[in-house]
Amino acid sequence: MAWRSHGSTNSELIQNLFNNGLMKSARVIEAMNKVDRANYVLPHSKKEAYEDRPQSIGFGATISAPHMHANALEHLVPFLKPSARVLDVGSGSGYMLACLYHLINSIPSRAWVANSPGLILGIEHIPQLAHQSIENLINDGLSKSLETGEIKVVAEDGRNPDPKHGGAWDVIHVGAAAPTIPQALLDQLAAPGRMFIPVGEYDQSIYQIDKNSDGTITQSQLYDVKYVPLTNRESQWEL
Repeated sequence: MAWRSHGSTNSELIQNLFNNGLMKSARVIEAMNKVDRANYVLPHSKKEAYEDRPQSIGFGATISAPHMHANALEHLVPFLKPSARVLDVGSGSGYMLACLYHLINSIPSRAWVANSPGLILGIEHIPQLAHQSIENLINDGLSKSLETGEIKVVAEDGRNPDPKHGGAWDVIHVGAAAPTIPQALLDQLAAPGRMFIPVGEYDQSIYQIDKNSDGTITQSQLYDVKYVPLTNRESQWEL
């Protein structure tokens, strides 16, 4: 199914994902149409930017296949409202940061009263990737959002986010596979809040983890996947 979603342009890719039933939400479709995937791949890969497959972005990291991004966003969209605090662990190219930003800004102000501006925080432990992701976001027209602090990218270990960032994340997206569900991330998930994370070392699955308003946890194992591991900087450089 995935190969049929390849496109020659970003809009064609998104249309094919929709036609193949890989995305349904109008908000997700709108957000992904605003984010040109060609701005988030390596220069020599731009001709393949609209293929529905993962691509290397260097340093042992990849940008996930578009259908995986679409699926993650479909699961997270109920929690992506104005003023939402969103954490992207292993933010890599910055592609998901851009999509998440557009999603929390896709509800008209008249339909939702936000107490404060939302925050999209990307944590990437490879400094070169963190820097490149900022350049990618600028190239994709999001320089103002970086200047205002609505989007931030920091170079640190996302497995245990620094409390200085504030915690209480409405949404946590993890872009690499953790061997087990990180307690530090679970502790920083807001109530209510949702985390979308690949888990496992050899046999990996996507988990949707909801923290309910009373603090109780609901876990759903969604489907099997194969992701690069969520690891330390030194180990990733060896991949």
